Amino acid sequence: MDLVRCQLQAILIVCLTLAAAGPAFGQADACNIKRDVRTGTLDEVTWKQLNSAYEDVGEERYDEAYESLRKLLARAGRDRYLQAILNQALAQVEWSRGNYDPALQYFEKAVEIDALPNQTHFALMYQIAQLYFMKERYDEALDRLDLWFCTVPNEKVTSAAYVLKASIHARQEDFPAVLEAIDAAIAMDEDPKEPWYQLELAAHYELEQYPQAAETLEVLISKWPDKKLYWVQLSQIYYRLKQDERALAVLALAYRKGLLDKQSDLTYLSSLYSNASVYYKAAEVLEQGIRNGVVQPGKLHWTLVADAWYAAEELEKSLAAYEEAGRLADDGLTDLRRGYILVDLERWPAVLETLNRALEKGGLNEQQSGEAYLLRGMAQFNLGDFDSASMDWGRAGRYEKSREAARQWLNHLEEERRRRAS
Repeated sequence: MDLVRCQLQAILIVCLTLAAAGPAFGQADACNIKRDVRTGTLDEVTWKQLNSAYEDVGEERYDEAYESLRKLLARAGRDRYLQAILNQALAQVEWSRGNYDPALQYFEKAVEIDALPNQTHFALMYQIAQLYFMKERYDEALDRLDLWFCTVPNEKVTSAAYVLKASIHARQEDFPAVLEAIDAAIAMDEDPKEPWYQLELAAHYELEQYPQAAETLEVLISKWPDKKLYWVQLSQIYYRLKQDERALAVLALAYRKGLLDKQSDLTYLSSLYSNASVYYKAAEVLEQGIRNGVVQPGKLHWTLVADAWYAAEELEKSLAAYEEAGRLADDGLTDLRRGYILVDLERWPAVLETLNRALEKGGLNEQQSGEAYLLRGMAQFNLGDFDSASMDWGRAGRYEKSREAARQWLNHLEEERRRRAS
């Protein structure tokens, strides 16, 4: 799951950015807290002083702004509305100059005073939850967000806070809660964002809920059909669920759309075709990938191509692929496999050439060595070189697995000699 976790980290960053747009769907009547606050007013002198401090902030004169606001707060007396405004302003100054912990304290104080208008008060509560999330203080972020859910009127909310809540739960690795929150956000929004579905998908992966993950990927593909990753992931999930036909159909469609552009994509598709016994397509996809420079033209890949062409009964194409593989092989096994096909086609000079190369390269086990001598002996016999054939079958007789076949061929050779002598 390491890849899923890495993807989750990136998704959370995007989700947090989207959630910063504003609050989300309220959670509830069960914790609904009514708020009834009379908004205060500022006299003209205080308003001008406060405006001057904001101008300092705009010019990045944070120290001057901070000192002005602190002096105003010291003179605020029992004016709770002014105290709340000044704490909010001080929080913004501290945040601007990178003092995040003091900024949170001032924001918290502004909310605690409970004297600001509803719109400002609720926005501050939500902002506090976001700031705790950014500070990686997830328990506090969730506490503040839940309090916001219980306080803000439902008619004022959007889906963004549920996205924030899902992101917090993801950091806490509470994936059932992630799904509850992100599903709520998706359900209530007319245009759910791509990272929301990605977060839902990651949670399903973490919980090993693969059928549900497949459903999410189907939605992602329907909305963002040019994203290769979703096609590949959906195919892999179907394969995991032992729905091989669906796995192949999804990836084959992605291939036809021109989305598969990596070696791993094409080797996976080729293997799915082979598993479904569609060997012609298995060979075609992989060979085309090699010739297009997407798949590395190594011994392994050419051998896979050759095997698939052979299974598809395309012997000429199989021979050509084995020839490519043989050039790159350090041992004689690939040439031996090519030799089997040439024997079937009774191309005896080519058999002799190929088996000579296989035995010269070596690297064959006992069984393979015995078979190589048997096949080379057959080529020599059919080319009329009885002495060489006899020698090779004699060598094949040294190996247990080929001993009986070698004996039979030697008997056949003697019969042929007698026939010709008579």
